[in-house]
Amino acid sequence: MQRRAVTAVLATATLLLTAGCSSDDGETPGAKGSAAPSRTAAQSPPARSPATETPPAKGSVKVVRTVATGLNSPWGLAPLPDGGLLVSSRDEGTITRVDERTGKKTELGEVPGVSPAGEGGLLGIALSPDFASDHMVYAYFTSASDNRIVRMLYDAKKPPGEQLGAPDTIFKGIPKGVVHNGGRIAFGPDKMLYAGTGESGDRALSQDRDSLGGKILRLTPEGEPAPGNPFPDSPVYSYGHRNVQGLAWDAEQRLFASEFGQHTWDELNAIKPGDNYGWPEAEGRSGGDGFHDPLAQWGTAEASPSGIAHAGGSVWMAGLRGERLWRIPLKGTEAAADPQAFLEGEYGRLRTVVAAGGDKLWLTTSNTDGRGDAKEADDRILELEVT
Repeated sequence: MQRRAVTAVLATATLLLTAGCSSDDGETPGAKGSAAPSRTAAQSPPARSPATETPPAKGSVKVVRTVATGLNSPWGLAPLPDGGLLVSSRDEGTITRVDERTGKKTELGEVPGVSPAGEGGLLGIALSPDFASDHMVYAYFTSASDNRIVRMLYDAKKPPGEQLGAPDTIFKGIPKGVVHNGGRIAFGPDKMLYAGTGESGDRALSQDRDSLGGKILRLTPEGEPAPGNPFPDSPVYSYGHRNVQGLAWDAEQRLFASEFGQHTWDELNAIKPGDNYGWPEAEGRSGGDGFHDPLAQWGTAEASPSGIAHAGGSVWMAGLRGERLWRIPLKGTEAAADPQAFLEGEYGRLRTVVAAGGDKLWLTTSNTDGRGDAKEADDRILELEVT
């Protein structure tokens, strides 16, 4: 198996400070203002199926129950096909199975090689598209030298703490930094592996198509550039991103992604293969030639977005600094109405949201990552009912 290595330029702490960058703690004040759908996009949206219905402008969220509490720096979340939720701990480097009926937690084991620091550590996880037969769990993590993707055999028959096999590194060389490590991974409807990366504080990487930083990557399950990628022999699917944190597909297999802005605008983007999303030349809507404008944008105090999910014709986006869950109703690849906020300040920082089938979502908080309010000293998984 070929392992791809790309030399990464790491940002120093001095560069990060002088750049005034806004990380997922959202401590750098952002421009305030209402969330705004994009008036125009760089590309026309694909034709809509006659069966596609535009969701209502206003929705609702009901917290059905708290599934589990007592989690430590939860980051990735992957529902198992036969029941249960796998949760990664960024700072502990462990993966835990949560029984979604009882809340019981069983540690699968620790992922070797994780080097947590700042925003780095054990980040996104995903199940193999052939999980029923191969039982493989994929993980994106920060090592001592880079960010990388591994896969591990999950054997539930072994004792707790010993259920993860040795990690097989399928992809490496993604730039690492104190901030902007990206980390979200997901298998798409095409059974290819998508990974959102950050520019690690080095802005120039986002526009460099030979760098893995500030990109969305598309890989085979073995870690090779996926067939049909927009650039020959390259894993790069889109570029010009600052720090991609969420990936989700709609019912028509269109990809959407959330990312952190710097001082002014956080973004939700409709992803088109090969497109340039503007960073660092553009933050938010610019109308600039060659840049794909976001379909919605927020002041950084309102969002600092992380995970996203698609349900009921809308994208649901978790906010860290914003401490709220955003609903963005879609009409194709455009916002059908103004984004709507829910759960504002009720559960603290929100990290990951995952579709649970029908009108249900799983949602994790992120109050134990060193940036949460002391009064919110616990992290939990919530079950939501949404419209």
